[in-house]
Amino acid sequence: MSNLSLSLREAAQMYPDRPALRLDAATFTYAQLDDLSARVAGWLRERGLQPGDAVGIMLPNVPQFPVFYYGVLRAGGAIVPMNPLLKAREVAHYLGDSGASLVLAWETFADEAAAGAETAGASAVTISGATLESVATWPLSPEVTPRADDDTAVILYTSGTTGTPKGAELTHANMRKNASVTATTLLDLGPDDVVMGCLPLFHSFGQTCGLNAAVLSGACLTLIPRFSPAAALQVIERDRVTVFEGVPTMYVGMLGEAAGSTADTSSLRLCVSGGAALPVEVLHGFEKAFGAVILEGYGLSETSPVATFNRRDRRKAGSIGLPIEGVQLMLVTIDDDGAEVLVTEAGGIGEIAIRGHNVMKGYRNRPEATADAMRDGWFRTGDLATVDEEGFYYIVDRKKDMVIRGGYNVYPREIEEVLYEHPAVQEAAVIGIPHPSLGEEVGAAVTLRPGAACTTQELRDYVKERVAAYKYPRHVWLTDGLPKGPTGKLLKREITIPDDVLSATAGRS
Repeated sequence: MSNLSLSLREAAQMYPDRPALRLDAATFTYAQLDDLSARVAGWLRERGLQPGDAVGIMLPNVPQFPVFYYGVLRAGGAIVPMNPLLKAREVAHYLGDSGASLVLAWETFADEAAAGAETAGASAVTISGATLESVATWPLSPEVTPRADDDTAVILYTSGTTGTPKGAELTHANMRKNASVTATTLLDLGPDDVVMGCLPLFHSFGQTCGLNAAVLSGACLTLIPRFSPAAALQVIERDRVTVFEGVPTMYVGMLGEAAGSTADTSSLRLCVSGGAALPVEVLHGFEKAFGAVILEGYGLSETSPVATFNRRDRRKAGSIGLPIEGVQLMLVTIDDDGAEVLVTEAGGIGEIAIRGHNVMKGYRNRPEATADAMRDGWFRTGDLATVDEEGFYYIVDRKKDMVIRGGYNVYPREIEEVLYEHPAVQEAAVIGIPHPSLGEEVGAAVTLRPGAACTTQELRDYVKERVAAYKYPRHVWLTDGLPKGPTGKLLKREITIPDDVLSATAGRS
């Protein structure tokens, strides 16, 4: 049996009285977390959940997330993690595409979840701060539903050039092995560790490196529902955090906050960064200020997510590290004859392809997209990189047009689709604009239809109403035409960003 929730049951048997979760003054032991998840499993079974059924979880970083996460898995279901900031149209797509008939949504975002669920023909259940009091009274159903290694545990939605998010199906074996390698080989986690849960648990990074790795190790995961540098420093001191995991914007913010803070962060022994490239100067500055090593890694939703990692005893600043245990990487490119060839020379640029225990079994209900991404067992990432003589990889560019804003992935095509729905828009191109703290900001160049009138503020508001808050373009500008190649293909690299937009973006922190 390979159910991912077995990790929790095993931890509860080994460390029943040790803290598993903490949020401010609230602490849950492993025995309590196991008990609550067993009651959720019973509730789901009573509702008719069958093995393999998908359930949407639209919760922030609160204890309710792990309780329902492991409860769904325990009952044999598959998790569809969803950003609580999603709007109704996005919720409807996630539920409809995955086949989920139920979404568990945090009270603050219940209206959008309910509207999306109604469109998809699903049910929405509101989860609140008081919900766990009710869960504690539900009938206990402790059995773990048997699942196979290749059964789907988590469906993570991602997107490429199609603009429509695709569900990457990650198996129980994918998730457990990736968390196990992370916990043991990479982070050396144990029951005395306290892991800082700033990373969104709806993201694979937060689930694997935070939640699942901590549970596998009997460590404590201390949660922050909404990150702020000051709050993070206070929690590190209060809970004696030993391992901090974040995206570059968090490190930038904490480094800036540290100068005027008296928080005692001496408990930190290790930090992990992913989601985007961490500027080398930030890495060195943070390590000097906090006395803790930062290890950078790389991965994607389709790879559970960890594929490469720097090691505690072997690392290079600016590198995404070495392939993790059980995972292989290669760089491929297209030669003059249009054939795919392997990049063998050090310093040569190619697209990263990944093979190993971490690679998804495919995109849900998308056989053509799966076949395109998976060739001969190798997953094509769309990311371009080089590798040095010692085997360290370095990202140099993205083959895909994805924008990473503050560690969140924004897929231009998805935003462009919304812009094209506006009656005044003839053409639209969404691109990333360099930003000093977010890494990239979302920008949109728009051409209006002949005779149409519309302001950039109207377009910005139009998109803002239809997508999650982190996705909409903060900068929109009108242009007479967008640059195109001989075949009519839009050349995003040749789009001219107005000086006032560049100035405004550069001046924001």
